[in-house]
Amino acid sequence: MSETPLTPPQVEGLQGTQRSFAAYQEKAFPPRSPEFFALELCGECGELANLEKKIWRDPGRRDDCRKELPHEAADVFIALMNYCNARGIDLQQSVVAKLQVIEKRRTQGKMGSGSAH
Repeated sequence: MSETPLTPPQVEGLQGTQRSFAAYQEKAFPPRSPEFFALELCGECGELANLEKKIWRDPGRRDDCRKELPHEAADVFIALMNYCNARGIDLQQSVVAKLQVIEKRRTQGKMGSGSAH
């Protein structure tokens, strides 16, 4: 089954954002390795996931945990910017290329909402 093609999400401007993060990181902190930033990214993703677990598990703490989600999501984004900069990854270019792969697979009926293909 073939799906109707969709316009991909816009990512224009991400290169400028990434360059801005690189300039800030360079001025504000000592140089760090890509491995450091990979570990930082994993840690921040873990903190975000842990909040989601607490929301799911403990209804009494949901509101408190939900208040922290934006902070943790921002930490994940910052860590991703730093990792990509340390590795020389052009995130905008990478996202555009990946969205093209996803859209091709989706229109070929190879991706769905949980159904087996």
